Amino acid sequence: MDDLHAPTVGSGPTSSGYSNGVSKEQLSLRELIAEKDRLETELKALGQVLDSHGVHMNTGLTTFDGFPRADIDVAQIRTTRARIIRLKNDYKGLMTRIEKGLHEHHAQMNESSAAAANLLAASSSSRAPLEAPFAKVNSVAEGSPAASAGLRVGDTITKFGWVDWQNHDKLARLTQVVSQNENLPITIKALRASASGGPSETFETQLTPRQNWGGRGMLGCHLLPL
Repeated sequence: MDDLHAPTVGSGPTSSGYSNGVSKEQLSLRELIAEKDRLETELKALGQVLDSHGVHMNTGLTTFDGFPRADIDVAQIRTTRARIIRLKNDYKGLMTRIEKGLHEHHAQMNESSAAAANLLAASSSSRAPLEAPFAKVNSVAEGSPAASAGLRVGDTITKFGWVDWQNHDKLARLTQVVSQNENLPITIKALRASASGGPSETFETQLTPRQNWGGRGMLGCHLLPL
């Protein structure tokens, strides 16, 4: 029978607890997220294989009298379906580990922030506010990570991960935080002018630095030191 179905994918590696020879239990959060993206890409490709045959996961592959259908590649469809089932099981377990890793990441960020605050409080006699703004949002690109986090032009930053007004070093520390947390959420605290003209309002958000969002840098916003 002629091969009528052009889109094909390899069977890929069998499902296992390893990625590139490293136990998935030992992968960092960033590596787990990269593995999630890889699984999503492969699942999409496998779904396109089924689409090319005009079938889905529950389409019957035999005729009414029990023989394999002659109009489709039954063997490839079965192999593809089996691979999809394995990958979906892997994906479910991977998302559980990522969720756990995100909780641990936030806990570590909070611990680092608390330790830095305690150290600075012990070494400084300044009575200035502990969360004084140190940077102002000068521009926000449409569709950027900063826009997705809800930042607006005019917002003033009081906390950027573990960085605050006492240790930002002319915003140099922000670059360090961003580079260490690519594809990971960073907790940001900021002040926004009240629409009624009253005191500025405090808000908190999560900003995830990432490449390839469609613009320059990993944030998509420009910050000016205060």
